[in-house]
Amino acid sequence: MQKHSSDQTNMRTPLPPTFITPFLARSRSRSILEHSLSFSSISDGNPLLEQEIPTKPNSKSISFENPNHPQSKNPKTEKPISQDPILSQSDVTEVLLSHRNDPDFVLGHFKWATRKGIVPAKMTGDPFLVLVHILMCSEKHHGTAKKLISKCVTEFSDTGPGELVSQFVVTAEKFQFDYDSNSRVVNYFLGSLARSSRLEDAVVCFRKMVEKNIVPCVPFVHVLLNALVRNNMITEARVMFNDIVRMGIPYDCAMIRVMIRGCVKEGKFEEAAQYFCDAKVNGVELDAITYSTAIYAVCKKPDAISARALLNEMKERGWVPSEGTYTNVIGACVKQRFMIEALKLKDDMVSCGVRMNLVIATSLMKGYCVNGDLRSALDLFEKSVEDGLCPNKITYSVLIEGCVNNGDTEKGFELYTRMKNEGIKPNVYNINSLIAGFSEAGLIEEAKKLFDEAIEIGVANVFTYNNLISWFCKVDKVNEACDVFDKMARYMLEKAVEKGFTPTCMTYNSIIDGFVKESNLDSALAVYTEMHEAGICPNVVTYTSLIHGFCKLKNMDLALKMRNEMKSKGLELDVTAYGALIDGFCKSRDMRSAREFFDEIYQVGLSPNSAVYNSMISGFRDLDNIKEVLAFQKRMVNEGIICDLPMYTTLIDGLLKAGKIVSASDLYAEMLAKNIVPDVVMYSVLVNGLCNKGQLENARNILEEMEKKSVVPNVVIYNSLIGGYFREGNLQQAFKLHDEMLDRGLVPDDRTYDILVTGKVKGDESMIEASCPSIGTFIPSLKCKATSFADEFVYLAAFEESEISKAPRTQVLLPIALGEVHLLAHTQLLPNQRDGQLQGRWYWTMENRIKLNCQYMSRKGYF
Repeated sequence: MQKHSSDQTNMRTPLPPTFITPFLARSRSRSILEHSLSFSSISDGNPLLEQEIPTKPNSKSISFENPNHPQSKNPKTEKPISQDPILSQSDVTEVLLSHRNDPDFVLGHFKWATRKGIVPAKMTGDPFLVLVHILMCSEKHHGTAKKLISKCVTEFSDTGPGELVSQFVVTAEKFQFDYDSNSRVVNYFLGSLARSSRLEDAVVCFRKMVEKNIVPCVPFVHVLLNALVRNNMITEARVMFNDIVRMGIPYDCAMIRVMIRGCVKEGKFEEAAQYFCDAKVNGVELDAITYSTAIYAVCKKPDAISARALLNEMKERGWVPSEGTYTNVIGACVKQRFMIEALKLKDDMVSCGVRMNLVIATSLMKGYCVNGDLRSALDLFEKSVEDGLCPNKITYSVLIEGCVNNGDTEKGFELYTRMKNEGIKPNVYNINSLIAGFSEAGLIEEAKKLFDEAIEIGVANVFTYNNLISWFCKVDKVNEACDVFDKMARYMLEKAVEKGFTPTCMTYNSIIDGFVKESNLDSALAVYTEMHEAGICPNVVTYTSLIHGFCKLKNMDLALKMRNEMKSKGLELDVTAYGALIDGFCKSRDMRSAREFFDEIYQVGLSPNSAVYNSMISGFRDLDNIKEVLAFQKRMVNEGIICDLPMYTTLIDGLLKAGKIVSASDLYAEMLAKNIVPDVVMYSVLVNGLCNKGQLENARNILEEMEKKSVVPNVVIYNSLIGGYFREGNLQQAFKLHDEMLDRGLVPDDRTYDILVTGKVKGDESMIEASCPSIGTFIPSLKCKATSFADEFVYLAAFEESEISKAPRTQVLLPIALGEVHLLAHTQLLPNQRDGQLQGRWYWTMENRIKLNCQYMSRKGYF
């Protein structure tokens, strides 16, 4: 009995390591042939991207040919394996390591251990980690290792990606696997995560690799970056790319293309172009596809000049730009009204053997129409048809709109008929354009026919009705306008019923919201009343739309009435409704009521959003209460609300009005640091604020910044600059800015003429050198410093030759005007100043003032 007990004890005692190898070797051949359930599909294949795996210099590695390293024993001389149930994972790991130079045996033994349950089938323990490292040391078995890692990604879930990378590294260090094999293992793991769409895990894996100083393989990173951009995880892609650059890992043009596409998706075209430029500077070899991708990005901005430069670079490198690339650049030129350049590019494209397509032809037609050259657009249309291009709906829409905008609605209708005859169904925009054109031309019968057709074919929308309603109201045919409105309401509700559902609250809300957006509150209330009569109860959205409409018209009494009616029905205001009320009170300069509703938001358990804060800050800014502006800004930041472009614009405007130029500059720098791109409204605020504070040089710098970023200044910006120079008495610079406006195609408005002609600058109560518009405006407002009688003669001659001097209303006072000019010239003589260049400048100023006076008095109806 004692002997039996001793045998049982021995059976429970683990076999010593020296006995394990011969004990298991007997079943080697059978183990290799048997198939495990979990790994039966694994077989050797061609290794993927082995040549791309980066090698770490001076890495410590072991040679499997080293005679000092423990070698596997000869399986033919080893004893059979016993199927002892007490074998552990550690025993399996030791067997694998002892046969590390025999990957086939290692794989077979791992399968056997998995089938016997010694190694769990779906767990990444030491046996699995050692196995993939051993297989990765053999080039022949890279494919098998890759499949094991892919299976780990898709089926194993016991370990997170970051932790698993750490385990790979620890295993390599513990069992002396070289850097190259460990790098391959981790990189294959990264690639498998990316291909399995486990993108968040792949990002964690990448960061852990960076932390462990494992160089990511460029092809696998490209796969991951592409997947991130495709799934709109562009911020993560940007961080990853920055890590690649920081680590000094060489990257290729394919990676640059991915980053450009990501920036284009976000609308960050400047950043997209910067990636391309940085790649060129860093010596990355760029191909034609990368150039085309960069051109696409700058054309989306659009920046036709940069696009053309890149196109020229492509040609200098011997590449023929593709049809799509030419299409993008020509489209950008048309958008920026560079028609001559667009036509040159079209000719250049054709000479390179690239055939003009319909998109390019349509873009050029649109360019002609926008520039008022309808004849050339129609000629190009006919030529395109002759060349075999088939115009589509977009082509016809461009031409129809062009005809209407250029005053030839009948030609537009002719194209509309031609389009229908070719089997192309017109859309609502075609019909709306023609109805508006016929209405403006007084051809109401034609407009009504098109209106009826729109209803008949089922494409009429709110704007279709509004075009007719607006025209009837304009010509005092209110009854007809009401008839159209009634028809519109009936039609829209009938159309809803025809589609299989009874009009719901949402249906009425859509119609009410449409009227509110058109500032047609009467119509909105009529639908609201009809809604009640139909037995449908208004909801929060209904009341919010109406409150917003009344606030927009500054009718706060009716807005509050809607709010009270809403509360009486047990409906609670949401943040949008509160925001509408607050914005209305702010624009009405009733900040006490606005603050009461702002506080009420917290009382009902809601939180104000950025729009609400923007309304409050705008309200206090309009009252020049900069203290409250800054208090609300601080409160907003403390609540974690992100400051967007409209908010920055409001804050900077308030600071500039308060004379806090340094604070405004700091805030603008903060905005730029957050990659928030200023728009023309922000630039207008900056220029106007700086000009009002006498910072003309800084204001001019803003204008130059706009030019660098291809942002076209508007009339407001030029008016601010002209007014600023006028205050300083620098009329020469003011007139030059006026000429610059005209060169850019901008049309001066009344304020421009008020500044240049009458001297009325915004904020000034008096008129500079102005009395009678027909006479006083001709007295030079800059302090004339005539040096001789010849200078006086120049003034008088310029005045006498002007058209206005011959106008009936001014002939009577002409001697007086000449006398005043004569007196002004003689009472301010500077004997020491006899500069011919200065004399020419005086004449230029006087001549331009006379021209401006002619334009000004014509606008004011003097002649």
